Amino acid sequence: SRSSATIAAGINMDCGTDERQYGHGGDGDAAEWKKVAELREFVEAQDPSAKEEDDFALRRFLRARDHNINKASVMLLRYLAWKRVTKPHGFISDDEVRGEIAKGRDRHQGFDRLGRPMSYLYGGRHFPVRRDHEDLKRYVVYVFDKICTKLLTGQEKFAAVIDLKGWGYANCDIRGYLAGLDIMQSYYPERLGRVFLIHVPYLFMAAWKIVYPLIDDKTKKKFVFVADRDLDATLRDAIDESQLPEEYGGKLKL
Repeated sequence: SRSSATIAAGINMDCGTDERQYGHGGDGDAAEWKKVAELREFVEAQDPSAKEEDDFALRRFLRARDHNINKASVMLLRYLAWKRVTKPHGFISDDEVRGEIAKGRDRHQGFDRLGRPMSYLYGGRHFPVRRDHEDLKRYVVYVFDKICTKLLTGQEKFAAVIDLKGWGYANCDIRGYLAGLDIMQSYYPERLGRVFLIHVPYLFMAAWKIVYPLIDDKTKKKFVFVADRDLDATLRDAIDESQLPEEYGGKLKL
């Protein structure tokens, strides 16, 4: 049978130009910032809490909707309403997700060569039978916020490695994957820079085929399936040895 990497190669995983869109994307042009101002005026008239969001945040929503102010305003207003309910105090505390943290499914340390903070997610450590769906969604928000606190000045995106070593049926959580995807695409637009999926078992591709159609076109280009034979070269090309975890042949202690 064909390997999962071979199957994935049949799906368009080309990173396109997104990979080189560093930091604040060249700070944009006058026309784009004018649209940001128009978006702010329109949204603040309907929800004054939009004043708490900076111009770069508004620009991310605008870019996520291809600079269509009407579509971006709908997306932004939905985000503001969601934020009030999900993070009434402005953030999710460690105590609220203590049980999820203890599961050790993710680590956040180091940066890639483009200055984006790195996250490492371990799919084989996730067991849906042991989790509450609402707790998981709360934890996903907590993780995204945690990653964003590590963004360097001038940088808006993060990158990730999803390690699926040991992943099997017991780890499969389509509902959880879709929830995380919806949170990222709806409430953290233009934050994801690149995701490397490594040690991908053949079984995972069945789950991927369900999730893939629900990923927006821009985000699809940011997922890269890495064959085992290319793992070392791929990670070293993207991440300096000093920032690459020891478990992947680098010098960074997680």
